[in-house]
Amino acid sequence: MVIELECTGRGDADVEAFQLFENPLPDEHGKGPKNKSLSASHTASNKMGSPHNLTFPTSTKQLPSNGRFWSPLKAIPLSSFYKLHRVPSLTAMAEPGQDDAHTIELPRSEPTSNPELHHTSPQNGIIHNKLLEQVVRTPGRQPSPQPTHLSLPGPSQHRVLHEEGSGYVAPKFEGKELQMDQVMDQIEEKGFIPPEFVESETNWFYNELGIDDMYFQTETVPAIVNHILSLYAGKVAAFARDDGRLEIRLDKEAVDHAVYIDTSKPGLSVIDGPRYEQRIDEKYIDGSKGSNSYRVETFRSGSHLPGEKDQQLRCYFVYKCHFANPNPGSEETRLEIIGEKRFLQKATQNTKEIYQEVMDHAVSRTGPVIEMFEMEGSREKRLVIAYRQGSAMGMFSALSDLYHYYGCTSSRKYVEQFSNGITIMSIYLRPLRQTVPDARHPPIEAAIHQIMKEVSLLYCIPHNRFQAHFASGRLSLQETIYAHCVWVFVGHFLNRLGSEYASLASILDPNNSVHAEMLSKIKRRLRTETFTSDYILEIINKYPDLVRSLYLAFASTHYVQTRGEQDDFIPTLSYLRLKIDTVLNDTELKSLISKTVANEHDEMVMTAFRVFNAGVLKTNFYTPTKVALSFRLNPNFLPEVEYPQPLFGMFLVISSEFRGFHLRFRDIARGGIRIVKSRNREAYSINARSLFDENYNLANTQQRKNKDIPEGGSKGVILLDVNHQDKVRVSFEKYIDSIMDLLIPPTSPGIKDPIVDLHGQQEILFMGPDENTADLVNWATEHARKRGAPWWKSFFTGKSPKLGGIPHDAYGMTTLSVREYILGIYRKLNLSPSTVRKLQTGGPDGDLGSNEILLGNEKYTAIVDGAGVLVDPHGIDGAELIRLARKRVMISEFEVSKLSPDGYRVLVDETNVTLPSGEVVNNGMIFRNTFHLRGGKQFDIFVPCGGRPESIDLSTVHKLIVDGKSTIPYIVEGANLFITQDAKLRLEKAGCIIYKDASANKGGVTSSSLEVLASLSFDDQTFIENMCIREDGTAPPFYDAYVKEVQATIKRNAALEFEAIWREHQRTGVARSTLSDTLSIAITKLDEELQKTELWKNATLRKSVLEDALPQLLLEKIGLDTIIERVPDNYLRAIFGSYLASRFVYEHGSSPSQFAFFDFMSKRMAKLSEGIREIS
Repeated sequence: MVIELECTGRGDADVEAFQLFENPLPDEHGKGPKNKSLSASHTASNKMGSPHNLTFPTSTKQLPSNGRFWSPLKAIPLSSFYKLHRVPSLTAMAEPGQDDAHTIELPRSEPTSNPELHHTSPQNGIIHNKLLEQVVRTPGRQPSPQPTHLSLPGPSQHRVLHEEGSGYVAPKFEGKELQMDQVMDQIEEKGFIPPEFVESETNWFYNELGIDDMYFQTETVPAIVNHILSLYAGKVAAFARDDGRLEIRLDKEAVDHAVYIDTSKPGLSVIDGPRYEQRIDEKYIDGSKGSNSYRVETFRSGSHLPGEKDQQLRCYFVYKCHFANPNPGSEETRLEIIGEKRFLQKATQNTKEIYQEVMDHAVSRTGPVIEMFEMEGSREKRLVIAYRQGSAMGMFSALSDLYHYYGCTSSRKYVEQFSNGITIMSIYLRPLRQTVPDARHPPIEAAIHQIMKEVSLLYCIPHNRFQAHFASGRLSLQETIYAHCVWVFVGHFLNRLGSEYASLASILDPNNSVHAEMLSKIKRRLRTETFTSDYILEIINKYPDLVRSLYLAFASTHYVQTRGEQDDFIPTLSYLRLKIDTVLNDTELKSLISKTVANEHDEMVMTAFRVFNAGVLKTNFYTPTKVALSFRLNPNFLPEVEYPQPLFGMFLVISSEFRGFHLRFRDIARGGIRIVKSRNREAYSINARSLFDENYNLANTQQRKNKDIPEGGSKGVILLDVNHQDKVRVSFEKYIDSIMDLLIPPTSPGIKDPIVDLHGQQEILFMGPDENTADLVNWATEHARKRGAPWWKSFFTGKSPKLGGIPHDAYGMTTLSVREYILGIYRKLNLSPSTVRKLQTGGPDGDLGSNEILLGNEKYTAIVDGAGVLVDPHGIDGAELIRLARKRVMISEFEVSKLSPDGYRVLVDETNVTLPSGEVVNNGMIFRNTFHLRGGKQFDIFVPCGGRPESIDLSTVHKLIVDGKSTIPYIVEGANLFITQDAKLRLEKAGCIIYKDASANKGGVTSSSLEVLASLSFDDQTFIENMCIREDGTAPPFYDAYVKEVQATIKRNAALEFEAIWREHQRTGVARSTLSDTLSIAITKLDEELQKTELWKNATLRKSVLEDALPQLLLEKIGLDTIIERVPDNYLRAIFGSYLASRFVYEHGSSPSQFAFFDFMSKRMAKLSEGIREIS
């Protein structure tokens, strides 16, 4: 029986408020300095003197003489630390005066008889990982001009602190003696403790537990009485137990502070129980922000509990922060300004100096800053970790599992918050006391290095799905986080569609957009069944030994020894294993899985681990500092029946706050990064299941849309975890930075070490804004520059003009393309725009909607936006619409007095609204969502500029068709995926002229492509001079001129495609929606073929095509030869192919004769020859 004493609410609660519960023991934590054997003269000190006074041990003779080293360390082979333990040089760990006579021998696995294993099996019990010089290098990857200083773990030789004590000195509480008397008086009045024990119990609480005066000054006398009575009750309850063990759990939570006290065994993590550290994380630390921040002090009592040799009391004190300056500047680092008042009052000068140095680093970095300090005269280590508030949820409790795993315990811990948004933790670690050497754990001098390295893994995923295996010691941290990542992978890619889907897919035509869309819907439905994420998790949890073997195969491929045999970071496997495992090849892993698993489902899940291992081309898993885990995958494992269009590249990024993909269909590709939120847990489950397919389809749409530009299609999608819907910025920053880990060569040893690159080719990604990321692209651009990426200028489009961006909304880039299709219809049919009745979804507050209003001159009769519906059959007042569009506000701000008597406005939050016709609208939200489906011939043209995907599908399209005729004659789809492909074809069959999104909505991608081209063509200095808006808001002359050329290019490309589709439809009768796709496919296929032909090698032709394809202004300003020198060859090759392919297809159609291209190129070559003759 465990007595749990809970005191919640006000600090003056009476003892009657305690309640008794039966619960198991929580996990272990900190220790205090009051034990006589740990007096101030013997405890770790942390005074940091000047750099000249710092002591760095250079040999084993300088190691502390009063710390107990486990003998005989000098003779322990590396394999004694279980094959893949990362430790420093063994020479540096030798115990002075020890001889080599006594060695620790560990069992080893028997040699295998299979000759194929000889190249992977350990020799002499040691895994020989790839040395640095043997790493597969990426051709052309040169060090970036600026070192990567992202998450510095501290110097390789750590400083020694000379100050005695904890580094905190609480102000003396002058009324302590008087308070003790009052406490004893009230305890005697309660009558629960015999009078002869009152003084001893009170004295024990005040003087033996190590509680500082801050607690006694903060708490009321009744609260202290309650705590003492609670502890005494726990002692009494121990007598009722068969084993006589004393277990106490006390928690008291007031408005501005909290106290938690429990019993624990040092070095032991307990998975169940009240889990006070997890509660502190969730209730106080994770949510700390601004004035609602909390600092934590925790320590372990200096003495053991009565009758308990291995148990001590562990105390936690949580205080709400009161900052010296609650609102400092974002870059402020001075502790006296950003510090919390209690911290500034209690911290010694030495502690402030340590925190100041760490703070200076933390403010300028994305990830954690990790420092370690040796404690003079002790084996104790002081670990200091700093990170941005809210970027590492659950870190405080997760750290305990980490150092417990390596045989360490904490004597005390502090969590400090600062008003500039930085959290700093300080943890004092010491080895567990053991009477005999324990081969399960390395000495703390080795373990501390591993703990520091693995903090970055914890930062990425503080609590993974297999945490219980880690806390119990069954698996190492690296193994459990590896399993967590594969669990995510399996959830997205386990083939669970069955043979029926494959049969159906073989019958249907994947190139037919209607068939493809139907297959996509069937696939989405089938995937909701059978293998849920929980079921996959349950299966993996059954096979920790398989996980261990699979991880070993992963580690042996991707870990690099950067410092040869003296490497201090060899991939760690479980220290609890008492044998040396063998690295199995894939065939042996397959056999092992088949022999181990219980059924077919289990085999499918565990086999996916092999697929994952085989697919990873590079990863930042072993990078010393990282903010999320990223994997560059070879997408060839994707089944062709499900994904007929092959991907070129795939990135998977995993963090505690999100999971995300980046997919691209070509080496040179561009597309936006979007963040997906979920309203609730059910919505998250749906979003998670469809995440990859949505990303794939978006990238595929982008591929078709990018037909006129050198970049293929790509897309990035970030799905926020259901519990982290507010972590938009944090997730975006981690996603971007972790992908950059795999793109930028490392230049900071110990911070960003080399990685194994099985892809072996330089990669550059081109990204842009999308849903929920428009305001984050400036950060990404600046961050790429800080990390020394040579392509920082072109990394992101949509950035601020001050960074050289060309904002689509400011210049109407997307709208210009849409307008070209609208004007094309008017031109072909001789329509007067002023008489055309127009319906538009997406109102004056949006990019596309506002610019459509500003550029259009039709007779608007209805506009639908986020606020509601605005209708006027006689035409909505144009001047008022333009006012709203320029102000970028919704129709809720429309002046309704300017509507005609037949006009009306219905907002989404209105109910029971009577329209001029007498119709009653019961619900404004439903009316808004379905207005575009209302029958009747009220409109001549419909231009969707906003709205949810699939707003018109096969189940609703009939509402727009009356007597076989479309009620809306013309539709130009400005919004992406607004109408499904099958619905488009039904409308076209009913006589509607439709131009789909992939054709109409391509102005933005053209603008972004030309923005990228300028970024690549200029060097840094001339780019700033010519493409960056100045601080006073004025634009360089070149910038203004270049924007106009971009606009002209957008209109020209749109007109070319409009004419080609119109002509092909007139000639063949094929639906325009189908022709749009066939033209895109024809252009991209021809483009890829042209890049592989000998035509590129014809220098004269190459220059001629580039002169036509490149913007004239760039050619005049920079020169073709300089552009060719600066722009990557694969990008120039893509320009060459896309320009020739698009011009040919627009001229000759998607199904030209076999001689058409020959004729096309003959004319070009003849023109080129004629130009050469004229020059000569």
